[in-house]
Amino acid sequence: MASDDAVLLTITDAIATITLNRPDRMNALDRAMVSGLGAAMDKIEANIADIGAVIIEGSGGTFMAGGDVKFFYQISQSPTEEARPLIEDMINRVHAIISRINALPRPVIAKLEGAVAGFGISLMNACDLAIAAEETVFTLAYIQIGTSPDGGSTHSLTRLVGMKKAKEIALFGDRFGASDAHQCGLINKVVPANELAIATANYASRLANGPRDAIARTKALLNAAPDVDLQTQLNAEAKSFADCATSADFQEGVTAFVEKRTPRFGKS
Repeated sequence: MASDDAVLLTITDAIATITLNRPDRMNALDRAMVSGLGAAMDKIEANIADIGAVIIEGSGGTFMAGGDVKFFYQISQSPTEEARPLIEDMINRVHAIISRINALPRPVIAKLEGAVAGFGISLMNACDLAIAAEETVFTLAYIQIGTSPDGGSTHSLTRLVGMKKAKEIALFGDRFGASDAHQCGLINKVVPANELAIATANYASRLANGPRDAIARTKALLNAAPDVDLQTQLNAEAKSFADCATSADFQEGVTAFVEKRTPRFGKS
């Protein structure tokens, strides 16, 4: 399957939707999908002025069943000196995508259903928000095939759920449901399957129609917060607030508040 088939991208009403498109393999990650994700990010970054929010979803009723184990099995049959460079290259390319999602100045929403396994959890955690159908099943899974996690999941899990819970998720690799994922802070919302599309669209629409520069600055502040001291964060907040307070969106926001109406933010 060509990389442009393994990942689809649409941009409609200022919302970019990335669709993982290997339904016959439960959207398992392979080299074609890695290339497709990179190409999708290229297009989103190139058209960022026209985009207010991003959705990542899977086709065929599932989000992502992790890495393509058949692909890794084939690699494992090669001598170590041949296999290792192939694995390292793929991991490095995957990690670049995680970094780009994290740095993107637009909120990214994970739309979750079916299986969210292995790198699927890493990809979900890289997103800013996550909504899951009630029947969604999660597992970090790496330990089940004798490897440690990638995709930044050891970084994100410890920050999202705490060290003890992160170790439970990673060291056992057990399956757990959407309600458990919501309770421990991995996802924002759980909805019936027939409401997933509407709930995700509502999140995306609200964000796309919000003050984009302020949203971008808020995302950046929140991403930086766990790794800096309080004074550094206070200084960053002061600068960001002052920058926002001189913008047209801020003027519109405070004017709308005083006039008791809904603000009509621009597309800055």
